[in-house]
Amino acid sequence: MSLSVAPSKDKSRRFLSSTVLVLLLLAWPVAAFGEDDQSIAVLRRMGKAFASIAEKASPAVVGIRAVQVVKDGDGSREYSSGDPRSPFGDDFFEYFFRRQAPRRFQRPEPKQVAQGSGFIVTKDGYILTNNHLVGGAEDVTVTVGDGRKLKAKIIGADSETDVAVVKIDGQDLPYVELANSDGLEVGEWVIAIGNPFGLSHTVTAGIVSAKGRSQIGVADYEDFIQTDAAINFGNSGGPLLNLDGKAVGINTAIIGPGGNVGIGLAIPINMARGVYEQLKENGKVVRGFLGIGIQDLQPGMGEFFGVENGKGAVITSVVEKSPAEKAGIKPDDIVVELEGEPVTSANELMNRIAVQKPGSEVRLVILREGKRKTFTVELDKRPQEPGLAAGDTNVTQEQLGLAVQTLTEELAQRLGYENLSGVVISEIQSGSLAEEYGLQPGMLITEVNRDPVRNVRQFKEALTKAQSGGKVLLRVTFEEGGARLIFIPLPEKK
Repeated sequence: MSLSVAPSKDKSRRFLSSTVLVLLLLAWPVAAFGEDDQSIAVLRRMGKAFASIAEKASPAVVGIRAVQVVKDGDGSREYSSGDPRSPFGDDFFEYFFRRQAPRRFQRPEPKQVAQGSGFIVTKDGYILTNNHLVGGAEDVTVTVGDGRKLKAKIIGADSETDVAVVKIDGQDLPYVELANSDGLEVGEWVIAIGNPFGLSHTVTAGIVSAKGRSQIGVADYEDFIQTDAAINFGNSGGPLLNLDGKAVGINTAIIGPGGNVGIGLAIPINMARGVYEQLKENGKVVRGFLGIGIQDLQPGMGEFFGVENGKGAVITSVVEKSPAEKAGIKPDDIVVELEGEPVTSANELMNRIAVQKPGSEVRLVILREGKRKTFTVELDKRPQEPGLAAGDTNVTQEQLGLAVQTLTEELAQRLGYENLSGVVISEIQSGSLAEEYGLQPGMLITEVNRDPVRNVRQFKEALTKAQSGGKVLLRVTFEEGGARLIFIPLPEKK
């Protein structure tokens, strides 16, 4: 009997194991299908969210047609939006944002026509758009959501940020609320609405690809939001919206050979808001003036200033009798905070000062020889042309690839370096370190590794001393009156 019991138990175990396996196999596709259903449900909800935003915001997005009289050597002619010309030519924006009509439909009229977008931001008809679209125009027509074409008045335009404000007459108009763009994060979903290629109220979606894009060459003050939401010809001036349906930016430029390639740029709404308020109030923008020359604290430069993290803006020069000088700020100070918020770059500091009005007081935290100091500065009105200004035989430095000569009185008068001392760059060798790091003939070198140099001999001695450290920090002054620190790693001496 003992022999008959063991096989019975084995069969029972095998049966139970098989039953469990079958149940698991049957459950797997059910779970998989359940997960697919959940994913599809999420996508449906996302689509519904986009549709809701588009339905709410689209009535406040307008088409803009701006006309300007133009004379050229051949008489007058009409340009439609977007001649197929080089993006590196005279009219960057016309290439990227305006639509080309077939030549057989063009008429030899004395006007230039630009077409783009804008969005209403108040019930009584104030509209945000781009300066490059309406700046200098004699006639602006706005097409609203119901198809009506209304004449618009240019309230003001600011070329330095590429922001403009126009107004149409109306009451209880649909409008887009303005968000706090400082809270925007990389990876967030955003929606662009505009009139690409004349197709009104086109909606595209994507994410924020980056923030703080600068040195694009679009405007003087740049702090662009980068997005992969499709932006094309005619989107210029339209809103970039967050998932709350509020504007976080003004679509302004695209990077690429023409048409969308996934790199669109928008002016942050917090930058545009200050410009909008001044244009609405005064018709122009008056910016605060601190009176300093600045640049980024580059990697490797921190040890010269007693800074470890390498973030901040280095003050390279201070304008005489400026608010900065009156407050006691000096060259080589490093700005690390403005109004309690960190400063990570020179461009960031410049943009944040520029949105302040003259007479405003700002609190700066600087590092001086590694020690934190706080300064309160009352800003002045920015001059029209902000800047510092409102003789030995050549000695070649083979290591850097440049030739210098001592600044003489005659050279100083000719180059605008009066009351300064140092060595003037007279020649730059092609392919040299000097050329690679942006040095140019005519620049005046006044310091090497923060030690003043007054003549060629001192310059040579300072370079020899810098060789042991493997790096050199040059303070250079330009003929235009600016100053800059240039950090150059030196190759090992063989």
